[in-house]
Amino acid sequence: MNAAKTKSTSSLEELLGEIRACRICVDKPARGNPLPHEPRPVLRVNAEARLCVAGQAPGTRVHGTGVPFNDPSGDRLRDWMGISRETFYDETRLTIVPMGFCFPGLDTKGGDLPPRKECAAAWREDVFTHLPNVELVLLIGQYAQAWHLGKTRKKNLTETVEHWRDYLPDYLPLPHPSWRNNAWLKRHPWFEEDVVPYLRREVARLVA
Repeated sequence: MNAAKTKSTSSLEELLGEIRACRICVDKPARGNPLPHEPRPVLRVNAEARLCVAGQAPGTRVHGTGVPFNDPSGDRLRDWMGISRETFYDETRLTIVPMGFCFPGLDTKGGDLPPRKECAAAWREDVFTHLPNVELVLLIGQYAQAWHLGKTRKKNLTETVEHWRDYLPDYLPLPHPSWRNNAWLKRHPWFEEDVVPYLRREVARLVA
């Protein structure tokens, strides 16, 4: 646990209140420049949920709406999972805990910066102690895979996802559903042939 977060929060409601008021990345950045805009932590957590989506960080549209995966990436993710928006946003069925809770800003090429490091260090362990019913965590992208899998992660995202069976039943590594990954999906047809059917079966079981 990071020094910025040393006490144990007594309830999930209190923890979420602290997270939504968090300004660590602005007031006490871990390294480099502070967050270039006002924080808007975005996550959806309920102790009843049996399935968790661990993503990267909100993008510009999600930052504006406060709704996670409220963008084309979310549409593709829901298609992979085989569920509706209504089910996806039912917190009692599915919890969403990104690696960075706030939109990190854009790089010089207009792409999203990596998730801020402050979020995971300050809050992530505490959040997961309040999720006793989660049976499967979907690890979307390299940052979530690095945090959850540690040394068991392979040398890159492709190999990690290719060896997805090694991480069951607790974790299922996935590529990011961004449309920028269209070329990756074309190069690796086994993902939609093998991983997606398993993903849909597990999602159907866990959100029933």
